[in-house]
Amino acid sequence: MWKGRFKQATHSLLTQFGESVSYDWRLYRHDVAGSIAHAEGLHRIGLLTQEELQSISEGLRAIEADIDAGRFEWDIALEDVHMNIEAALTARIGPAGAKLHTARSRNDQIAVDTRLYLREVVDNLVHLLQRLQLTLVQLGETHADVVIPGYTHLQRAQPVPFAHHLLAYVEMLQRDAERLLDARKRINVMPLGSGAIAGSTIAVDREFIAERLHFPKLTRNSMDAVGDRDFLIELQSAFALIGMHLSRLSEDLILWSSSEFGFITLSDAFTTGSSLMPQKKNPDVAEIARGKTGRLYGNLVQLLTVMKGLPLTYNRDMQEDKEGLFDSIDTVEAILTIFAEMLREVTIHRDRTEAAVQDPLLLATDLADYLVLHEVPFRHAHEIVGGLVATAAERQAPLDKLPFETFQQASPAFQPDVLELFDVQRSLNARTAIGAPASANVEREIADWKQRLSSTS
Repeated sequence: MWKGRFKQATHSLLTQFGESVSYDWRLYRHDVAGSIAHAEGLHRIGLLTQEELQSISEGLRAIEADIDAGRFEWDIALEDVHMNIEAALTARIGPAGAKLHTARSRNDQIAVDTRLYLREVVDNLVHLLQRLQLTLVQLGETHADVVIPGYTHLQRAQPVPFAHHLLAYVEMLQRDAERLLDARKRINVMPLGSGAIAGSTIAVDREFIAERLHFPKLTRNSMDAVGDRDFLIELQSAFALIGMHLSRLSEDLILWSSSEFGFITLSDAFTTGSSLMPQKKNPDVAEIARGKTGRLYGNLVQLLTVMKGLPLTYNRDMQEDKEGLFDSIDTVEAILTIFAEMLREVTIHRDRTEAAVQDPLLLATDLADYLVLHEVPFRHAHEIVGGLVATAAERQAPLDKLPFETFQQASPAFQPDVLELFDVQRSLNARTAIGAPASANVEREIADWKQRLSSTS
């Protein structure tokens, strides 16, 4: 493509070193779409005849069909997806194919291809996020009466409905979906027509081409249009956050499925055994997902590092934006897909969850709240209840089995009804503030999420 300037052929080592078609081939449908729209733009300003436009469009569609069917042979000597398709087109239709690159650079071509591709990616990932959210909501609804200990510092803290815990992840995934949709706004801007740096003296109708490709906005600066990878960094950041959220969910599932907790059992279909120990049943899906989060972080940092010192506009370093991007997309899609399937087959062990929430220490804060409602300042109440917990530990007795006299010795504000506090359901139903885990609140949240997610599916 640059043989007029060079007298020597490209060295085979550089051909191998510089090619990108081994991974950017997946942009072929978007390259075809962008090229057809560009050809229509050239026809609009009189640089292509109707016959040439038709020949180009039909030729590109035929190439797309060949790629779909696996009949197309990619050539690394042609470097990338763009030149492979353009060379094939010219070979098939002749001189009209050589006119296609008029007023266009590979710089704005790859920018538009990537944006077209990422619009679809975002839409698919949002769908997968919503599918996983709905799975979590349905799991919570099925086990709406299950209560588990909530943990801080991985120590038992207070009782919470199992559904309330799952809904926390639904909230996280909702923020992930909203981040992707917000990033989509900045993806959905058309750079085609910016050329390599300064557009072209052949002025194509960019608004017409944008309309053909369903872009609502145009880039406003040709240099920024081809030098911008912010939209990729935004996506990689969103992917890293999705990975972090799913890694946290993975950790909960791993803990809950351990013998020490025993709250859940994961299906045989989504676990593996040990090559040595026949008794083992390992939560591999959750562990692999937890591990893959590092890849998502790494791909974000890699792209930030590539871009941090680049002068305007395009530099070949920016070719390194795609392998990590494709890897992150594949990774997030895989985790979201398998988690939705795995969670549908989780078994909850009510005997273990009920035993765990019988720990009266989970209701220690309720004792402090009781004192506050009897006009004891909270800091003083906190100290009093802490002393009662220490007394129970010294006597090796459960907190709720201490005699009433011990409570009254700790504070005369305690009345005989204090022992009624040691009821998990009463404790939950007293937590009625917005966002708190009262049963009625959780039921409303489940109903609301079901409606929201069902309307988007």
